[in-house]
Amino acid sequence: MNDAVLHYSKKETVEMIAMTDEKRKRGRPVGSQTRQNMVDILSVLKSATGYDLYKVYIKVFSKITLRSVYYNLHKGTLLDIFKVNVVKTEQGNYSWGPQAEKKYYELGPKAKPSKDKELLEAISRAAS
Repeated sequence: MNDAVLHYSKKETVEMIAMTDEKRKRGRPVGSQTRQNMVDILSVLKSATGYDLYKVYIKVFSKITLRSVYYNLHKGTLLDIFKVNVVKTEQGNYSWGPQAEKKYYELGPKAKPSKDKELLEAISRAAS
């Protein structure tokens, strides 16, 4: 029986080892259109809670779940696109207890807001 074995020359082996991930383009890209839309909203609002972002997002862009907003805020915080500005504890009569913790987000150092004036105007109209 003949076992098929692949043999590469030394040059081919070195070239394969030298390939970087950029050349291979493996995996999903890091960016997200939803996250970029949230960056544009925060560039207008300056600071907002996840729920405030959600309310503006559904007015300006398509439908989105609140869970998706919080996921993208968390992922964006890990990528330095967003950062937590203030964490406030507010007292009230909530179904889960007497207080709620609210995180206010702002843009991080790696955020790149768009320069589209029409979009920014639409966001400011929806936020007011």
